[in-house]
Amino acid sequence: MKRRSFLATSASALALPALVRAQSQTTFRFIPQIDLAFLDPHWTTAYISRNHGYMVFDTLFGQDGEYKYSPQMLEGYTVENDGKQWNLTLREGLLWHDGDKVVARDCVASLQRWSKRDALGQALLAATDELSAVDDRTIRFRLNKPFPLLPNALGKSPSPMCAMMPERIAKTDPFKQITEIIGSGPFRYLMDERIPGSRNVYARFDKYKPRDSGTPDWTAGPKIVHYDRVVWTTMPDDGTKSAALQNGEQDWWENPSYDLLPLLRKDPKIKVATQDPTGSDQMMRPNHLQPPFNNPAVRRAFMLAIDQTEFMQAVVGNDTEMYYTPLGMFCPHTPMASEDGLEPLKGPRDYAKVTEMIKQAGYAGEKTTLMVPTDYVTLKALGEVMADTMKRVGLNVDYVATDWGTMLQRRNKKDPVEQGGWSALMTGWAGTDHLSPPAHIALRGNGDSPSSWPGWCVSPELERLRNAWFDAPNLAGQQDICRKMQVQAMQDVPYFPLGQYQTPTAYRSNITGVLNGFATFWNVRPV
Repeated sequence: MKRRSFLATSASALALPALVRAQSQTTFRFIPQIDLAFLDPHWTTAYISRNHGYMVFDTLFGQDGEYKYSPQMLEGYTVENDGKQWNLTLREGLLWHDGDKVVARDCVASLQRWSKRDALGQALLAATDELSAVDDRTIRFRLNKPFPLLPNALGKSPSPMCAMMPERIAKTDPFKQITEIIGSGPFRYLMDERIPGSRNVYARFDKYKPRDSGTPDWTAGPKIVHYDRVVWTTMPDDGTKSAALQNGEQDWWENPSYDLLPLLRKDPKIKVATQDPTGSDQMMRPNHLQPPFNNPAVRRAFMLAIDQTEFMQAVVGNDTEMYYTPLGMFCPHTPMASEDGLEPLKGPRDYAKVTEMIKQAGYAGEKTTLMVPTDYVTLKALGEVMADTMKRVGLNVDYVATDWGTMLQRRNKKDPVEQGGWSALMTGWAGTDHLSPPAHIALRGNGDSPSSWPGWCVSPELERLRNAWFDAPNLAGQQDICRKMQVQAMQDVPYFPLGQYQTPTAYRSNITGVLNGFATFWNVRPV
């Protein structure tokens, strides 16, 4: 039996004792991308819920900007039995926000709940014969085959995050939302100060125990909090947001609109930066259960109508440095990306030809209900282009302007459009979600599974290729499978890729310590 030890403590680690007792600095004010409609980070893929989750909850592993994974709640771990047994050891002194001690059985219950909602978690649990709490500090995975991506699964930044919860909360049905928001993360959520649609408030957890070594980077390293409170304020329009940031009423605007970037860049009191180099991959998700997109021939024909440049310029304008096309199924400029199979997305669009192809495929004028969250400025712009594209090729468009939270609720309905269902919806993902097949929910072909993502694509071949990716012997083998998956996806069309754009953020220049990645609030402090 081989034994490899990966204990996190190391003589070479950079100790940070002075930071652990950092003084807080009253209140930090933040304008989020959208209202926080759902508080359960296991239950939804919404990024706003993921960002909230990382404030309140903690994870066993963290991810840095190079997509490497290191212990976070863990003191360390060992791997035994030729990779088929992992023993994870919790750090001492971890507490839940209600004062109870964090123990291994809490984490086991959390892992079991999360894995029922997450694609990579499902793969991990399928490779697991036994998940157990050996004692209060030891979590054990006994596997039926090696699973080297275990740290990736437990520490990934894409949603749904692998949040640790008290056992009593983690035993909540994973398909129902939790009602008690208690984690062990650096902030407590103040439910009594919540104003739905307007405000969410967090308070520094004074008993939080950050790591005493490492470098803060994305979700890895010590999470040192410098403010007593963080207040998220949802605002109705971009002009109001911009004015609030410029006059000092707010400290950080998560996703400034592109037409206001020149104004913000000219202001010496504002810093505009791109924190996540993987950008944002945009898509339209069709409903594979309802007409017209339950017909694969219609889906393939409609792909020929997609003009990715038109979609991207509707969001960012004509600055070609701010967007990328043609976007396939994987994040551009990363190892799994290629242009294999993307011919339908290249060249001029022939809408008359597509119209005829859709008719030949059997489309008979059925209502096509397109859901567009108009409180998401970028998705609203993309939705308007999509509605116009649909009309150009003869689809009977029912444009449903809604808010993000309502759309997330309605997208779960499998009913016909006449009974409150839907035909397609606009959404987007961070490029980190599309680095490889394991976490790529939109590329799954498991639409007949209870845990499948709304849209319910069924593709046995996509599932076969995804499963083969885990067993590929090397990077070249993984890349070959991803090329095949992309070619297959252009046939099955689980979704329509619309292009990738960069996502700048803007904050006051009198703050520092804003980390790369999505919006996090540890390490941020006054200059």
